Amino acid sequence: MQDEEKNEAAAGGEQSSGADGVAVSSEPPRNPNMKWYIIHSYSGFERKVKESLESRVQAFGLQEKIGKVLIPTESVTEVRGGKKYTSERMFYPGYVLVEMDMDDHVWHVVKSTPRVTGFVGTGQQPTPLSDEEVQHIVYKVADSREKPKLKVKFEKNETVRISEGPFATFQGIVDEVNEDRETLKVMVTIFGRSTPVELEFNQVEKVA
Repeated sequence: MQDEEKNEAAAGGEQSSGADGVAVSSEPPRNPNMKWYIIHSYSGFERKVKESLESRVQAFGLQEKIGKVLIPTESVTEVRGGKKYTSERMFYPGYVLVEMDMDDHVWHVVKSTPRVTGFVGTGQQPTPLSDEEVQHIVYKVADSREKPKLKVKFEKNETVRISEGPFATFQGIVDEVNEDRETLKVMVTIFGRSTPVELEFNQVEKVA
């Protein structure tokens, strides 16, 4: 009996270390059955819902059934008094994304989380996001973190002052606005001639 216990202990020791003697990560393998679902929450309580869900996953031992909890946000930069302030703004207020291997127990744990009002889906059945929708939302979140969106609206024929680059301190007239690329074509008078200059939103300031 003792020999069997020794053998089991030895087998267990082999499993906990790799072939080169380096300890293998104890992190549980990702469940391939997990899909992303959207849950409704009371608007303004999205972060509380995220915290509550993550606590319940630990409390109920559901790490294999519930993965990431994501609040889709974007970084938005505002220019106030000549200074830039960056803040996080939610893409979809009142919604939280949860990665789950859905079953009745998981459904009940999530649905009974405080300030959760339900799942997005048809009828009583929650509908998982398609891979395309997941890529679109998750990529959008990552992209906005790298390049914050400027919360400034520019209009054609508006006077702006260039704040960065070789034409800094020059004033010009907005000729074109590209909201998607966040760029402007500004007509600047250089050596007595009106010259078009393409600039990013964060390179100009409105003239009061």
